[in-house]
Amino acid sequence: MRKTIRFSKLFLPAAIFSIVLATAGIVSYFVMGGFNLGVDFRPGLIQEVQFAPTAFNLTWSGRGNATIAFDRSGMYIVNSGVGVEPRTFTFPFSEYGTVGELTNALSEQVEGLSAQLDVPEWVSTQWLVRSAQGNPQLGARPYLVHYLNPQSLEIPIAAVREAVSGLGQTVAVQSLGQPQDRHFMIRVDDRQEKKENGSAAEDVSAEAIFAEDDSVEFADAAFAEDNVVTVAPTERITNVLEEHFGKGEVVVLRSDYVGSRFSKNLSDQAGILIACTLLLVLLYATIRFKFQYAAGAVLGIIHDGIVIVAFVVWSGMEFNTTTIAAILTILGYSTNNTIVVFDRIRENRRLYPDELFINILDRSLTETLNRTIITTVSTMLAVMSLFIFTTGSMQDFALALMIGMLSGVYTTMFIVSGFVSFWEKKKAERSKLGVAQPAK
Repeated sequence: MRKTIRFSKLFLPAAIFSIVLATAGIVSYFVMGGFNLGVDFRPGLIQEVQFAPTAFNLTWSGRGNATIAFDRSGMYIVNSGVGVEPRTFTFPFSEYGTVGELTNALSEQVEGLSAQLDVPEWVSTQWLVRSAQGNPQLGARPYLVHYLNPQSLEIPIAAVREAVSGLGQTVAVQSLGQPQDRHFMIRVDDRQEKKENGSAAEDVSAEAIFAEDDSVEFADAAFAEDNVVTVAPTERITNVLEEHFGKGEVVVLRSDYVGSRFSKNLSDQAGILIACTLLLVLLYATIRFKFQYAAGAVLGIIHDGIVIVAFVVWSGMEFNTTTIAAILTILGYSTNNTIVVFDRIRENRRLYPDELFINILDRSLTETLNRTIITTVSTMLAVMSLFIFTTGSMQDFALALMIGMLSGVYTTMFIVSGFVSFWEKKKAERSKLGVAQPAK
């Protein structure tokens, strides 16, 4: 017969530890100024850039319209418009291995398209970098195609921060990927600045500017006319970087703007989502078991939530929608583990009706220990792979999951079980007290 592990001896020390941990987490949240909010919850502009020189530029003077698109396999030119038979010109990189071969083919095969090299002809087409411009329409204004040599020198993040410091507002710079990728994320907060007109002050926000016109040109004009620095549009950030690192050296990979009303709605919805999770778990556990088990499950969810919140605050991890997804995943994982233990407790109470509840609890935790270890370790292996082989928000997601899974196992075995044990003990004491009292 398997020896029963006395988990119940650690219920009180675990409760004290959790109280200290929860208190430290809550205090740290206020002392450290709350979460490091991501762009999802903080109004502003987020832009991913890569420092990659210009390989060649394209201009269009032919009939109709011409758009460009390319991926890892090749480049595509689409010619369409009124009076023009739609055609798609394909230039696979497997056939055109260098930019010299590619630009010669572009100029020769597409009438009206002019390609001008800015680098040696031997540069590989596999080094070309796609910008966030989608499938832009070509015209008289040169369209720049960038490339990144894997042997290029790294750009220090301090140099990027110094370059964007001239924007005159709160700007955060984060390095993405490997240093040789020269890939950075720049986040500029949207906040209302005041301009003085005599004794009057007027509030101007980026959201108001973008609400009137979505074009970058209009936004830049508004900035110049009002002499107000709010959220810098994409071209404004690019121009500032090119002033420091050279013209045509910056390619925009992604650019997102979040207004203040949208970020507030997203924050409210995240709170409602977590509150609904607590309510549904309480309802489910009450129907399937008893109220004390439901209350224990909700306590476990709150405990896991506080633990992951404390970790996010202490680590300085960016709090965004990916973090919310990680928290909800952790709560679901912990609840599933708790329900498994509750099922075993209910089964053992039927098998051993005369045994003390604390012994049944220890027996149930011991019997489910192998299942808990195997499930957690197998899941952790997958999550660790995600943590090792990814970067950015996905790596943060994996790290939060690892911490949350460990917390979930601890919560089920000591906090939830300890709470149910305490409830049953008080219930038994009240029952004995009621029997001992003489009838009136």
